[in-house]
Amino acid sequence: MRFETSQQMRMGQHMKLAPRMIQSMEILQMPMLALQERIEQELESNIALELVEPEAETEETTAQREDDRLAERLDQQALVIGEENTTRTDDWARLSEIESGYQEAYENEYSSKKYTRSGGDQERDRKMDAFANLPARGERLTEQLLHQWTFIELEPDVVAVGKILLAHVNDDGLLGSDLETILEQNQHVPGQDLSLELLERALTEIQQRLDPPGVAARNHRECMLLQVDRFMLEPDSDPGWSEVRRLIADHYDDLLQNRLPKIAQKTGLSLPEIQEAMTLMRKLNLSPGRDVVDEEVPPIIPDVVVEFDEEGDQYVAALCDGLLPALRVSKQYTEMAKDKSTEKETREFVTNNVRNAQWLIESINQRKNTLLRVVNVVLARQREYFDHGPQHLRPLPMIEVADHLGVHVATVSRAVADKWMQTPRGLVVLRKFFSGGTATEFGEDLSWEAVKAKLKEIIDNEDKSSPLSDSALADELKKIGIEIARRTVVKYRQQLDVPPARRRKVY
Repeated sequence: MRFETSQQMRMGQHMKLAPRMIQSMEILQMPMLALQERIEQELESNIALELVEPEAETEETTAQREDDRLAERLDQQALVIGEENTTRTDDWARLSEIESGYQEAYENEYSSKKYTRSGGDQERDRKMDAFANLPARGERLTEQLLHQWTFIELEPDVVAVGKILLAHVNDDGLLGSDLETILEQNQHVPGQDLSLELLERALTEIQQRLDPPGVAARNHRECMLLQVDRFMLEPDSDPGWSEVRRLIADHYDDLLQNRLPKIAQKTGLSLPEIQEAMTLMRKLNLSPGRDVVDEEVPPIIPDVVVEFDEEGDQYVAALCDGLLPALRVSKQYTEMAKDKSTEKETREFVTNNVRNAQWLIESINQRKNTLLRVVNVVLARQREYFDHGPQHLRPLPMIEVADHLGVHVATVSRAVADKWMQTPRGLVVLRKFFSGGTATEFGEDLSWEAVKAKLKEIIDNEDKSSPLSDSALADELKKIGIEIARRTVVKYRQQLDVPPARRRKVY
């Protein structure tokens, strides 16, 4: 085998993404909250980037002007009173009262400022003031359960095993692992002799003593039974809870499948009695842990607001860019970057920061322009959706929008990613308007979202005593010109979180 080295020249084309292009794509894809966070980070790290703030008077100047205005008003009031009757002492008393009233109002107005009248300037940290006004973080479910568990008097080994069990309780309040798995994972804990019997005992104590009822249940069936047992212990307990417990304990599977006649045949109860027990059953919670922990739901801030212009008979879109701060490149650092007398390393550092600040501002402006152009195409192509509802949503492939705007389809995809639009029909995720579809027998184009909406409308209007099967739903859609297979109906029904016909039946 022979090895050789040689030099060759070859021409070729390669596509590489420049840092500026990468930043532009990242900014385009960010939703409003993420973009606000990115701008804050850039303001902290980039010395050449600064906010455009309106010229405002300092608080000291404002306070001095208020002092002068107050003195002038007091002088005028004193002059008027003195001209009316300089000899009346009650008028001077009125003047003194007015002055004290102005003084009290002045102190109330400026007592919360960052300075005091007697002590001069006293800087206050506004961020600390804001943090002081924020609500404290609520305890997690595990923390609340451990807090309750510490006040229960039991044997030390049961208390220790109970803490191990509480660590496996999930956010729904259910036990996330079976006892055998917990025993296996904690078999070699120092100073703890675990056994399945000890775990069972500790779990029973937790289920009976801790709140909310049903916590630490191993499954939904046990969770419901634990809650029913708590309800039955109340002084004014509903007598129907005994029947509820009987149905859950002995006929749980039939309840899930809505086989009420079969339950009536087995139990001897009438259908109205079973339905009354099921109504009482609605008080039970399958996720008791969610009741005691406030779930943090991130706010949705729309990137675009759409309103209807009655005069022009059209929908008009506007960007919610008022939440974004106005940015500019610092003139001081721009001049420093051009100054040849500045040290080379300093000038390079400043130049990089100035360039990055310019790129960020340009990327944000390009994001606004691209997003608005895409939304305008949506408003033009989906006019019937805004007029009549989701049943009239049309197919709109992204490649079609990209060709219309003269951009790459990836640009359109990034522009609509994680974006929300405030419309007269509520908050709508922007990507919803971009989907494929089908043509009806009447020549009407409908998106798959519109097909789902029509399917949901048919199910909502069906006879609940004799609900439509999946095949019957496909036939109903065919009557209005939409021909899809039964398995497609099943898929869309599941996506809409609609149970099958057997479970939708109302007796």
